[in-house]
Amino acid sequence: MNIEKIVLNEERNVTLTAYIQETEGRFDYIEKRPGMLIIPGGGYQYCSEREADPPAMAFLKAGFQVFILQYSIGKDAAWPNPLNDYEAAMELIQSKEGEWKVYKDKIAVLGFSAGGHLAACGATMAEHRPAAAVLGYAVTLGDMVKNCEETAPDVVSAVDRHTCPCFVFATRDDSVVPIENSLEFVTALAKNGVSFETHIYAYGPHGFSTGDTSVQYKDSHLCSRAPRWTEDSIAWLRDVLGDFGEKTMTAPVCPKHVTGDYDDYLSLECTLGYLRHCEKAAPVMEPFLKWLEENRQQVADHIGPAAGEITRREGIEGFWLMTDKRTLREILGNTDLSLEEQESLRKGLEKIENCP
Repeated sequence: MNIEKIVLNEERNVTLTAYIQETEGRFDYIEKRPGMLIIPGGGYQYCSEREADPPAMAFLKAGFQVFILQYSIGKDAAWPNPLNDYEAAMELIQSKEGEWKVYKDKIAVLGFSAGGHLAACGATMAEHRPAAAVLGYAVTLGDMVKNCEETAPDVVSAVDRHTCPCFVFATRDDSVVPIENSLEFVTALAKNGVSFETHIYAYGPHGFSTGDTSVQYKDSHLCSRAPRWTEDSIAWLRDVLGDFGEKTMTAPVCPKHVTGDYDDYLSLECTLGYLRHCEKAAPVMEPFLKWLEENRQQVADHIGPAAGEITRREGIEGFWLMTDKRTLREILGNTDLSLEEQESLRKGLEKIENCP
């Protein structure tokens, strides 16, 4: 493994430390690796060493190329300096994809506390956004982050459908960064259809890092399950980025959005209710919707007894109630439409740009 330390801004003492693992050779099935950019916490006053190398070791073990950002702090932390530091780090990593053997489109970010705020800003408002974000007891609410850095922005309001998938973990009784920061952030993700996983552990102190006894006292009253966030987040990253395959990465099994309603183009992954009310989709959907209304009872019975009974009792409104939240792909799977008819519908939708 090669270790490099690059100065990104000498005046503000901003550095990026790169831990670059081997590829090819004894790893002859690996040409590149996914990347993880780690941003330690410290209230924008310092960068916590406990949230730098300790988590880096876990992601190195999982096969990532790992990078640690020491960003602008103290008097230099006025916005947008920290975000500019993040941009410079991500841009450098992407530019060195060949030299550092990292997938340019599979670089995630991990941030803790105030570093979690900066990581979340990268996920929501940066030019060089990560492919995924892991946020540990992160500050996201504007009125709370201003206790760390007065000029730092609110993140929750910046969440939109372009925000990357997020893994969010915290403890319920965190007395430094209240749990509302995590709860409101994931609520915003849900409203924008962004895929996420969250773990709110029952109890534990702020800043527990990996939760290992090497970085956290045994008597710190940390929930015994909290240290599992490392293995859980790595498994989640393999779901959203893909896992190691032969000379490549496998396809992700978890999409960026929970449905196609939030994607750039319409598709069979959109919900029926969304497509029913989408004016742009009308030319493609109207013939199918007419057929669906005429055959609603047959389709409802095929979906299940509850759908069939509610449709019989409530008519067309009951049918929409039972089907609007389902994807069009699922609905089609409960019809007797031919594969050719289904393919025609798919092709028609995928030509239509989405504007959710």
